[in-house]
Amino acid sequence: MRRSLLLLSFCLPLGVFVVGCAAPAAAPPAARADLAPNGTLRAAINFGNPILATRDGAAGARGVSVDLSRELASRLGVPVQLVLFESAGKVVEAARTQAWDVAFVAIDPARGREMLQSPPYVIIEGAYLVANESPIRRNDEVDKPGVRIAVGKGSAYDLYLSRNLKQAQIVYAPTSPAVTDLFVAQKLEVAAGVKQQLQADAKRLPGLRVLDGRFMVIQQAMATPSGRSAGAAYLREFVEQMKASGFVAQALQRHGIEGAAVAPAGDAQ
Repeated sequence: MRRSLLLLSFCLPLGVFVVGCAAPAAAPPAARADLAPNGTLRAAINFGNPILATRDGAAGARGVSVDLSRELASRLGVPVQLVLFESAGKVVEAARTQAWDVAFVAIDPARGREMLQSPPYVIIEGAYLVANESPIRRNDEVDKPGVRIAVGKGSAYDLYLSRNLKQAQIVYAPTSPAVTDLFVAQKLEVAAGVKQQLQADAKRLPGLRVLDGRFMVIQQAMATPSGRSAGAAYLREFVEQMKASGFVAQALQRHGIEGAAVAPAGDAQ
C-alpha cells in the first residue's frame, strides 16, 4: 500500500490528477551531481517575465517556472531553493558565478556561452507598444531613423534587437517590467517586450496601444551552467516529458496565463 501511494504521488504534481501515470525513473547520479551539487536544487526565478513567474507573498514566487523547479527537485530527490532575480539579464550574469543550478531563460545564441539550454517548453511573443497618436502602425515601421526603443537591458528582446536593428536606437531600462514607465517618462517612440506585459501596461496607463502581431517569437527553455553536460542531458529529457505529459499546459492554465503556448516536441525552431 505504501509503495502504491509513493508511486501515485508522482502522478499528482501540485494537486493535478493524471490518470494512468507511472512513476518517473530515478535521475542518474551524474545528473543529480550536476543539478544539485550541494544537495539542493537552486532554481533561478526571473520576475522580468510575468508569463514565467510573479511574486507571491507566502511562497516568494509562483508560476510555471516555479512549478517546473519543484517537479524537477522532486525527481532528483532533493529540496529546492528559489533564487530570485528581477531580470533575465541578471540571471545570465549570475551564471558566471555559479549562483544557480537551473534557470528559465529565452533561447539565444549569446546565452549559449554561459549555459547549456534545453529544448523550449513555452513559446511567447515579443511586441511593440506606442502612443495612440504615433504614426507607427506596423512592426516593420519601427526600424527607422529617429525611432528610440525602450527595452529591458539583457532581455531576449535586447539581444534580438541589438542584432537586427539597422536604424532605430535602443534605450535601456534596468528590467523588462520597467520598460513602459521609461518609455513614458522619456517620451520615446516605442517600447518592446512581452506582449502580455505591454497589454497590461496599456490598460494601466492611458493613451497607449500595442501594435498588432509580433516582432519576434521567444522560446523559453531551462538551462544549467556550462560544463554540466550530464545535467543538461537530464534537463532535455525532463522538458520533453513535461510537455508531453501535459504538465506545462496545466501549469499555464493553473496560473491564468494567456497568450503563451506549449512548445512543440524537439529542439528550438
